[in-house]
Amino acid sequence: MAEFQGAYYYGTGRRKTAVARVRLYPNGDGQIIVNGRGADEYFPRETLMQAVRSPLRMLELNNRFNISVKVVGGGVSGQAGAVRHGIARALVRADEEFRPTLRKNGFLTRDPRMRERKKYGLKRARKAKQYTKR
Repeated sequence: MAEFQGAYYYGTGRRKTAVARVRLYPNGDGQIIVNGRGADEYFPRETLMQAVRSPLRMLELNNRFNISVKVVGGGVSGQAGAVRHGIARALVRADEEFRPTLRKNGFLTRDPRMRERKKYGLKRARKAKQYTKR
């Protein structure tokens, strides 16, 4: 797949430990490339692809932009969330009038949920060794 050329709108998306750097190229045909591969190939589960395309579908812009994404860290679900966040932020840079709609539907809000760190003296973040009385 060819890399896109020319002017673009930029957005950074984050979710858990995944970070996505998104470029939106106007006057496109709706092609999405993630880490040099097609988005359908990179995110094989349909629910993940729906999440990635949801900001575009909300604004009815399905085939107006070509999108190039570099995403690192996390797992596939977190990466899909990061791409969705990055696309929404780039769309706001493209047209400020998209902001109220994207904000109302929660696409511009960074999901703050993170994995809790493991504490010393415990097996995991909260799981303690089983207590025995006798």
